[in-house]
Amino acid sequence: MSAKEIAMSYLGQFRNGEYDLLAVIGPTASGKTGFAVKVAREIDSLCGKGCAVILSADSRQVYRGMDIGTGKDLEEYGEIPYRLIDIADAGSQYNIFEYQRDFEREYSKVLREGGIPILCGGSGLYIEAATCGYSLPEVPPDPALREELEKKDTDSLIAMLASMKTLHNSTDYDTRKRLIRAIEIAVYEQSHPVDRTHFLPKNCRYAGISVSREERNARIDSRLEKRLGEGMVEEVERLLQSGIPPENLIYYGLEYKFITLYLTGKMEYEEMKGRLRIAIHQFAKRQMTWFRGMERRGIPIEWIETEKQCHI
Repeated sequence: MSAKEIAMSYLGQFRNGEYDLLAVIGPTASGKTGFAVKVAREIDSLCGKGCAVILSADSRQVYRGMDIGTGKDLEEYGEIPYRLIDIADAGSQYNIFEYQRDFEREYSKVLREGGIPILCGGSGLYIEAATCGYSLPEVPPDPALREELEKKDTDSLIAMLASMKTLHNSTDYDTRKRLIRAIEIAVYEQSHPVDRTHFLPKNCRYAGISVSREERNARIDSRLEKRLGEGMVEEVERLLQSGIPPENLIYYGLEYKFITLYLTGKMEYEEMKGRLRIAIHQFAKRQMTWFRGMERRGIPIEWIETEKQCHI
């Protein structure tokens, strides 16, 4: 379906109560933001300027000053209002509990103001937290515990988590960062009463933006060269100079991890670029694995193929 067709059908479904949210999702470099903006503009053409509002579901675009590396591309939104971007300080560790709370606040505000909400992003856990009504615990970070857990191998960490809770699927341990966070939560809950979120699931329509693996990787490579040329290394350098510890930037992964390692002398420029390129390819693959997992869990996604682009 085209952006116009999605917009027309979603607007009717929203007005008759069939859906209360459209989620435009997809892996990095799929073109999901551009597609969501097209849908928003089509909705505005039907019900008035400023009617459609895009809510971001990106776990790193929440940070101020992390612009090039997270691919905010704010000029792409043009006149379309957006929310949940630039809401946390770089160097902090914004979490899924905070996102779900902030999403619910902004989503409710859009509805109160008579707007039409569109969720857009590629962070699968954030998307599901926003749309599926998960009950999430508010647990503060424990740096000492994290440092201790980092010394253990992944199999030992999985066994440790399994001893504290039932593992229904692999989403708790598909990355070491998420695995360590899951243990941190489980340890905290053993000795502390925990406040949990209680938000209702949304009647959400999911539109997935898909490209072939070859096209996606070509876009990633082209985009990486472009962002390096636009000053992505200098952006990370400014963040370090502002006083953010290197380990805090490494925590964010991908661009911020590898460029920080380069700037702190841990690797050469070409090695940094090559390893970063591979890491982004792998990240996009994991995103698609998450979306396929959503489908297996009964969440229907309408997949839309985007056009092949020319790459420099």
